[in-house]
Amino acid sequence: MKELQIQTSVKVYSYDELEPELARLVDMAKAKTQDAYCPYSHFHVGAAALLADGQVITGANQENAAYPSGLCAERVTLFAANANHPNTPVVALALACYTHGHFTREVASPCGACRQVMLETETRFATPMKVILYCEEGCYVFDKASDLLPLCFAAGNLEG
Repeated sequence: MKELQIQTSVKVYSYDELEPELARLVDMAKAKTQDAYCPYSHFHVGAAALLADGQVITGANQENAAYPSGLCAERVTLFAANANHPNTPVVALALACYTHGHFTREVASPCGACRQVMLETETRFATPMKVILYCEEGCYVFDKASDLLPLCFAAGNLEG
């Protein structure tokens, strides 16, 4: 038997320590939480994707009474970016969560399906996508989406 250690690196900044471009992206994600349609969970998630050409695409979670029919903010945003700007890499994605009248105190991490879509977006353009998770305690910054999904399944796995 052999045991492997899987490690990832995350930088934790206060909001005030963020680079201006990333702070602006976080602000847009925070604002977008108010556009979430979440009458069941009351958990508002906003996302903002920075494209390589400087454009920003935003999105919010969309719930449905038939729960599997809803969609997380991350996927709403990345699918919109990829559908409307198919040749432009996403270089950063900021996320913010708001519930019970305030932003979450602790970081809320993307679900597995969203991580897979984030990885596919990063792989599609062969460009690292920085991920910023905002919470009241700070901003968790990952240098690339693949840091959130070790031992991932990607296009290379299909090559045999």
